[in-house]
Amino acid sequence: MRRFGASPRRATPKGHDLHLPHSTASKWFFPTPNPPPRSGHTKKSDHQDAVVLANILRTDASQHRPLPSDTDLAKAIAVLARAQQDAVWDRTRAHNRLRSHLREYYPALLAAFAGKRERLLAREARAILAIAPTPAEAARLTRNQVRSAVTRSGRQRRIEAETDRLLEVFRRTWLRQPALIEKAMGRQTLALLAQLDAVCQACDDLAHDTEELFLQHPDAEIITSFPGLATLTGARILAEIGDDRTRFGRAGDLKAYAGSAPITRESGKSRRVTHRRIKNSRLAAVGRHWAFAALTASRGAHAHYNRRRKSGDRYHAALRNLFNRMLGQLHHCLTSHQTFDEAIAFNPPAQPPVAAAA
Repeated sequence: MRRFGASPRRATPKGHDLHLPHSTASKWFFPTPNPPPRSGHTKKSDHQDAVVLANILRTDASQHRPLPSDTDLAKAIAVLARAQQDAVWDRTRAHNRLRSHLREYYPALLAAFAGKRERLLAREARAILAIAPTPAEAARLTRNQVRSAVTRSGRQRRIEAETDRLLEVFRRTWLRQPALIEKAMGRQTLALLAQLDAVCQACDDLAHDTEELFLQHPDAEIITSFPGLATLTGARILAEIGDDRTRFGRAGDLKAYAGSAPITRESGKSRRVTHRRIKNSRLAAVGRHWAFAALTASRGAHAHYNRRRKSGDRYHAALRNLFNRMLGQLHHCLTSHQTFDEAIAFNPPAQPPVAAAA
């Protein structure tokens, strides 16, 4: 629904608005209702629904939040940052599917890369799997084939040692499926590997494009000055909060939007403080990464985390509290146009003066 004389907007699943050509921009947005038909009524009246929404906007406009006026650059960054995050989630799903499939017939490959941080996402693992999708083919690999695969994956150090290690693992005695079933499962592995390779490449490409566009934004310097925020995570933060500084008048509004501020529920004599479940999930997800990375990048952040742990907070609650505090600091820096200062952000509270002995 729109104000009279304003340009209508349509909401998309991504949260962006499609502007229809008109002279005046719309300020308010309401979703078009589509209630289920009531008993005795088989049709819905769009005209009556529009009148109801128009009256709501006319009488209660002050109780509704206006649409943020983000710049086109911020909206473009949001498109790429969210697409990159979706690609990361797709990569995790593709990795889990491949790993679950390999557990059925190829324990040698899982054991060979169990100690790797990236496991099957490592380039070496995917390079080996491409030339040996079955245990039988892995056992027949020559030294030159393994060395070439390791080199193609980008490894530059300890190539010979890695080659010897992989050959030793593949030539052990492992439980096997029948030959015909193993061959069929190998063909399925190649199909799953192609999907994983495609989504890994998409993650890298989108990350590069997101970082390149984010560095063009004037707020990039302020956001990346915070400990624990790199270019990509900073782009995700900007994508969710936007660059319209009138959107969140107080830091508490931004904290509630991110889900970092606790919520208090009281009824009679009972009082319960819990974390928010209705929030911006993307902002909350990057907030956990930000708080965790800040532990090693900032002494003040680490000290704050330790204080919360000593006060009884568990791991996730302490991280969420740290994220809550740093989000308030980010709100202040963005509104006042200044970079992060460790001495000001985590200045220890002043100790009360000790009374002189009588």
